[in-house]
Amino acid sequence: MKVEFVLSASAPEQFPADGLREIAFLGRSNVGKSSLINALTGQKGLAFTSSTPGRTQTINFYRVDEKMYFVDLPGYGYAKVPRGMKDDWKRLIERYLVDRDRLESAFLILDARRGWMEKDLELKQWLDHHERHYLVVVTKMDKLNQTEQRRTLGQIAEVSPSPLPFSAVTGRGAREIWQAIQKTHQLLPSLGN
Repeated sequence: MKVEFVLSASAPEQFPADGLREIAFLGRSNVGKSSLINALTGQKGLAFTSSTPGRTQTINFYRVDEKMYFVDLPGYGYAKVPRGMKDDWKRLIERYLVDRDRLESAFLILDARRGWMEKDLELKQWLDHHERHYLVVVTKMDKLNQTEQRRTLGQIAEVSPSPLPFSAVTGRGAREIWQAIQKTHQLLPSLGN
């Protein structure tokens, strides 16, 4: 698989114009978006990971096999940045999610230890309202024992069916997420290449 970082966009006019389909990664700060992208692409240091929430401050585009982009959006939640910057991020993210015609699907990423939180539910409602296709990925499954995993997935499924469990540590779920990407592409041929 050929994967490359292409650009960090801080404004819509900087988004790629080559027409490739896009898969967006959305979630709270420190939920594991970058680790998920790295695991799916097999490129350990591709997307920057940090223990400090809020490091992703632009929309980052990664080209995958010259066929699509993985798009890493700034995390929401507990990033310690000035209010004005958070408002700028929000506007940029909303412009991307509303206006981007090459956006085929999104992954709404939840931390297995936390489940649905208020900001996640708000984003889910927003995606539903704007009729954007998305799937729920539950990261950090390795942090829970078997009983906790079943309970957590059951609670998440009550709000959004068929969440995809994932662990960057064990690799669990990577194949299923790729299958979901391929299935989504087949179901939404109007965006296909």
